[in-house]
Amino acid sequence: MDIFKILSLIGGLALFLYGMDLMGDSLKKLAGGKLESILARLTSTKWKGFLLGLIVTAIIQSSSATTVMLVGFVNSGIMKLGQTLSIIMGANIGTTVTSWLLSTADIQGTAILIKLFKPESFTPILAGIGLIMTMTAKNDTKRNTGNMLLGFAILMFGMNAMSGAVKDLRNNEAFTNILTMFGDNPIMGILVGTIFTAIIQSSSASVGVLQALALSVAIPYSTAIPVILGQNIGTTITPIISSVSGNTESKRVAITCLYIKMIGVIVVCGIFYLLHSVIGFSFMTREAGAIDIAFIHTLFNILSTVILIPFTSWIEKLAVKTIKGKGEEEKEIDVFATLDDRFLAMPAFAVEKCKDLVCEMATISEEAYNKAVGLLTNFDLATYEEVDKLETRADKYEDKTSTYLIKIAANNMSADDSKQVTELLHSIGDIERISDHAMNIAKAAKEIYDKKITFSEKAKRDLAVISKAVSEILELTTKALINDDIELAKHVEPLEQVVDSLNKKTKNGHITRLRQGDCTMELGFILSDLLTNYARVADHCSNIAVCIIEISKDSFKTHEYLNQLKYGGESEFSALFDSYQQKYSLE
Repeated sequence: MDIFKILSLIGGLALFLYGMDLMGDSLKKLAGGKLESILARLTSTKWKGFLLGLIVTAIIQSSSATTVMLVGFVNSGIMKLGQTLSIIMGANIGTTVTSWLLSTADIQGTAILIKLFKPESFTPILAGIGLIMTMTAKNDTKRNTGNMLLGFAILMFGMNAMSGAVKDLRNNEAFTNILTMFGDNPIMGILVGTIFTAIIQSSSASVGVLQALALSVAIPYSTAIPVILGQNIGTTITPIISSVSGNTESKRVAITCLYIKMIGVIVVCGIFYLLHSVIGFSFMTREAGAIDIAFIHTLFNILSTVILIPFTSWIEKLAVKTIKGKGEEEKEIDVFATLDDRFLAMPAFAVEKCKDLVCEMATISEEAYNKAVGLLTNFDLATYEEVDKLETRADKYEDKTSTYLIKIAANNMSADDSKQVTELLHSIGDIERISDHAMNIAKAAKEIYDKKITFSEKAKRDLAVISKAVSEILELTTKALINDDIELAKHVEPLEQVVDSLNKKTKNGHITRLRQGDCTMELGFILSDLLTNYARVADHCSNIAVCIIEISKDSFKTHEYLNQLKYGGESEFSALFDSYQQKYSLE
């Protein structure tokens, strides 16, 4: 084998691995975060978890990706260790789909229909279709579909390149001796399969390389079987690496992946070679083709799953005993644990987790405002401290979530995910400021209570009306954000205009009472401070609502939108404004 053949082999391997990565990444993007969400939520029974693991992995073509997801889920508290075991076993079978796709290279025959199923026939067609779709696509779905087809075509070209590069090894005595050594010493074959797969971190890829070799080199069953068993162990390196920075539970998920594979290999290997020593399987000396390798890979994972799935609770206990807990503090729920860096590889899912936290933050700010307003009429120190805690909590949400959103934005995202990130980043600052204004209102209420001062009856009624209007605008905004409700968001700006009008009328009323001697300058300062905070809350709600509306239209022209509403004669805006003006009128 000369230097040029070695270069061809390296080039073929590079194309194969790149194609597999491109195809898997495109499949994950096509799923759009839905698969991750399904895995995280629908695992109520052992068999349901098994089926979900099988289906999800068959779709994204990577058991490593699935198990890394599970490590992240457990680390963030979304799932428990026990829920992951059956999913891992399902994933082990789902990942074998790739080997069956690659086995089409081993189809033999001269009939036209058979030739159409050979890679050299359909791969150029897929590459052409994929290239056209990628270059002309105007939406992410078509672009990702095109990239998926291109990825599959590239990996098949890489596989053919590897097969061509190693053809000369078929009659090479030294290489044949190495293969024979693996057959005579299965443990050596298992070790080689484990190390190679651990290096490239994908059993699908390593099995594919073995299939490529089998197309040109005579690989007997006696060699293929132990190498495939080792490849199944080697793929566990990915979740192990992923769990290094995680908590105790996530490390237990990783060790569970290793135990399932190792126990499966020990049991299946032990039974198989015991029978072989007694019966003597004649097929062990025959050549194993690409289809045979796919069959062995699938059969092993099915057998090990059937053997081990009844003992999932025992495997869980073994993992718990192996990885000792660090203490009770790990049982505390961390709401920010879902902002796990492992999810950055799954942007759609990561964005969804951020959206959940931003919605929680909006609810916190709304609660802080309503409690603060309640203090104006019924002050108590416990509620005041609750408002302070809610404001501090909202600050923490803003800091953690905005930092994570910026990390997501640095990744390659779909257009929909990018729009969602933009909306959340624009909204999160406004939500945090609402909690600040709630705290300001609470402080004003405390000042009124401490100084034992009282507003006039008219001022009380006016404040009650405007605080109720702001409470509704905040409720509308929060619901619109949580439900992505564009129509509800359109109600915010008309009500915000009504709040501005109420603000001006209340200030004018105060000036009139001041002139008449019915109010004092000290009360005037407090009243002005309250009205300013009411107006700012309404303004921030307007910013959030406009962001929701404009992002939905692939635009972010806030000023143009507001000018069109206010001065463009929009009948819907006018009708809503009139309705809210009647609802919140000052007597």
